[in-house]
Amino acid sequence: MDTVLRDVRVIDGSGGPSYRADVALVGGRIATVHREGDAGPRPSARHTLPGDGLALAPGFIDMHAHSDLALLRDPAHEAKAAQGVTLEVLGQDGLSYAPVDDRTLAEVRAQIAGWNGDGSDIDFTWRSVGGYLDRLDHGFDGAGIAVNAAYLIPQGTVRMLALGWEDRPATADELTRMKQLVAEGLEQGAVGLSSGLTYTPGMYASDAELTELCRVVAEYGGYYCPHHRSYGAGALQAYEEMVALTREAGCALHLAHATMNFGVNKDRAPELLALLDAALDGGADISLDSYPYTPGCTTLVAMLPSWASEGGPEAILARLRDEGSAARIRHTMEVEGADGCHGVPIEWDTIEISGTTDPAFAPYVGRTVAQSAAARGEEPWTVARRLLIDDHLGPTILQHVGHEENVRRIMRHRVHTGGSDGILQGAKPHPRAYGTFPHYLGHYVRELGVLSLEECVAHLTSRPAARLRLPDRGLIREGYRADLVLFDPETVAAGSTFAAPRTLPTGIPHVLINGEPVIENGHRTEVLAGRAIRRAAPRP
Repeated sequence: MDTVLRDVRVIDGSGGPSYRADVALVGGRIATVHREGDAGPRPSARHTLPGDGLALAPGFIDMHAHSDLALLRDPAHEAKAAQGVTLEVLGQDGLSYAPVDDRTLAEVRAQIAGWNGDGSDIDFTWRSVGGYLDRLDHGFDGAGIAVNAAYLIPQGTVRMLALGWEDRPATADELTRMKQLVAEGLEQGAVGLSSGLTYTPGMYASDAELTELCRVVAEYGGYYCPHHRSYGAGALQAYEEMVALTREAGCALHLAHATMNFGVNKDRAPELLALLDAALDGGADISLDSYPYTPGCTTLVAMLPSWASEGGPEAILARLRDEGSAARIRHTMEVEGADGCHGVPIEWDTIEISGTTDPAFAPYVGRTVAQSAAARGEEPWTVARRLLIDDHLGPTILQHVGHEENVRRIMRHRVHTGGSDGILQGAKPHPRAYGTFPHYLGHYVRELGVLSLEECVAHLTSRPAARLRLPDRGLIREGYRADLVLFDPETVAAGSTFAAPRTLPTGIPHVLINGEPVIENGHRTEVLAGRAIRRAAPRP
């Protein structure tokens, strides 16, 4: 054997009781699980790692990650590796970097610079989904990347590529082109399709258009992952819309960062869960992910009404510079409730600037728009408008609109999985980017008892692996990939806080990917064992 993990408490990902065992690895896979009391000799190997009271779990799967460029920028990628994350699902919220042409690439780089940076430090050698996955495989000098990565085809980018930024129905030819792009991406290894239905231009798609794309996804055995049309005033209706749409298409559904936010949804999680239970009991294939925090995180430009974003980034900036258009945008946001802000009138005291692309605007970071406005004797809209224009739509925000009881109820659900929604850009990112998985284990399991340790590990491992239809990941079983996490249940905790969001977790001394040590004795090694995870799509 290559390695034996000696006398560890195995939490195997199934949700069943833990047990003590020696786990032997060879060739990047689990070769033997020798339980305490089993007959025969205990396995031996060239390298032995003592358990020392540690728990062994399958590697954690981040079902909602925004590391699309970070994995190509930072070989260490400690934000995720140190949490025990061994696989991230990229291409989220309908916006990412494949498939593209030169025009679309420039537009999407500008639109989501707040999520991933402007990409000026990245060599965009690819244009297709397969080309992007190849680039991940190559990683750094051909050695690979820090953790494994799967990819969702971004519907907003596909629409951008097929018909631009126009708010209109797709023609028959344009719809055919979008379906072809989705099919090609699935054939090249993508696991499904994502949407950002409060982001332009994805939000311009009708339900009929989305249903046709989901039919293609279903034919290839993938899943649809929508950031749906509202998490605020119309949240329940938006969830119902996605359930009905995917059932019509015969497509599996995974609800991204499933929350019930804003004052209108306080204590309404039971209504969402009842809706999902009825659909599940009726045969629907549904799962969801959530992060264990109340504030959300996105870009400031995402708060604008969709009509203000038609035409792309330069058109947005032109409208913001025009006094008449800017006044109309302000009225929509502050009085009517923009669709970008989920139909709820914006409350500037809940909008905290978490990062800007230009360091000159650092004084705004860590303060709400309302606080900065008060300090300058200005209206909040004046501050927000100036930031959007002068930072070229780059500011990221924390949006303090969540409810703790909703968070806890949703994470208990039978189809729940973990997703960080971690944006790594900005001087003060959301702590979920560095802390989601240890925060589940430390705060919600050990301190609050919301979930048992065995249940929680299942939420973070086997459930997402099942959704991704990965037959050899997510459980500790002989023959499975040796993507593993050794952690101390008594001390594991998120180090990241809102005040110090880039602090690494504690209590996770060892992380292995394909049997190789990515984290060893609490420190990042130079190992780059991550690769693109291509799921073979059955041909329709």
